[in-house]
Amino acid sequence: MADIDNKDQAEMDPADMEDVEEVEEEETGEDENSKARQLTVQMMQNPQILAALQERLDGLNGSPSGYMESLPKVVKRRVNALKNLQVKCAHIEAKFYEEVHELERKYAALYQPLFDKRSDIVKAAYEPTDEECEWKADEEEELTDEMKEKAKLEEEKKDEEKEDPKGIPEFWLTVFKNVDLLSDMLQEHDEPILKHLQDIKVKFSDPGQPMSFTLEFQFEPNDFFTNTVLTKTYKMRSEPDENDPFSFDGPEIMSCTGCTIEWTKGKNVTLKTIKKKQKHKGRGTVRTVTKTVPNDSFFNFFTPPEVPENGELDEDSEAILAADFEIGHFIRERIVPRAVLYFTGEAIEDDDDDYDEEGEEADDEEGEEEADEENDPDYDPKKDAAPPAECKQQ
Repeated sequence: MADIDNKDQAEMDPADMEDVEEVEEEETGEDENSKARQLTVQMMQNPQILAALQERLDGLNGSPSGYMESLPKVVKRRVNALKNLQVKCAHIEAKFYEEVHELERKYAALYQPLFDKRSDIVKAAYEPTDEECEWKADEEEELTDEMKEKAKLEEEKKDEEKEDPKGIPEFWLTVFKNVDLLSDMLQEHDEPILKHLQDIKVKFSDPGQPMSFTLEFQFEPNDFFTNTVLTKTYKMRSEPDENDPFSFDGPEIMSCTGCTIEWTKGKNVTLKTIKKKQKHKGRGTVRTVTKTVPNDSFFNFFTPPEVPENGELDEDSEAILAADFEIGHFIRERIVPRAVLYFTGEAIEDDDDDYDEEGEEADDEEGEEEADEENDPDYDPKKDAAPPAECKQQ
């Protein structure tokens, strides 16, 4: 490691070396740990050092040890036997996931009555009883009897002032708007349509049929299209690729098919009309041409690119399908089973917590470093305010 450091310092710009040397002179007699830390910060601001270290690290990542090549032929032969065993493991794993799919189908039938009741409440087909509506709050949310009574009176007053809404208005639209993956697909002209979405159901393929699942988007009668159900079917495969069996990592979506939306005349939000002026080359006259072109919309979700028989797609189509598969899987795995928690935002908070821990730890470490610097009698905040080495070299 010392050789690397010497080489990197030799390649540094002399001006940057002066910066490092000044730090060393000023910090003579300081605590060794503090000295090393501040010197490291100065060095890490130098892009040449970072590039050299990154190059060395890139060389370490994924580099084969060369041990396999050094093995005797008889040992390599046994390793091949292990690889054949691994292929058999992949085929057993594929069967495992097929049985998991069967279990999903079985338990989907048990979940469905609960999801149907959820749908009935959302679209006002069923009014839940007082007992069903009672929800025990967390301890920190517990209120005194006096506060509860006051809140109850305020709610009753508000209810008297406005009309009693039916069911839970805009339930699924709110779910979509609360989830980044789905809200990114939404356009303003989609929202009036999605207010009519009453339920999303997941239907699995029948026993003995190839693995697949269908998302059913159920709409109440509306002015935008005549369909009552829009469908999207995803076909899956749970078997290792013959050419690359070690890449198998569970079932994968192979293709998907949408449905034809029977739009009411003038209501198709997936198309827009534009006017273009064209000038005649010879006569110089100008005419206005009206063209219909594709428009951004959530409802393009129901017309995915078709996968040709040879399976080859251009890059744009591959990107669209990859995003489509992710969205379909997310709706099936997360949105449908936990819709009310995405409506209230509680599921989103849980998802965020999964990603915040590392950031919080980093913030804590940063805070500790700042505290150390403030406690350092020789710490000069003006040095931290100076532009980094990258800016100096420009």
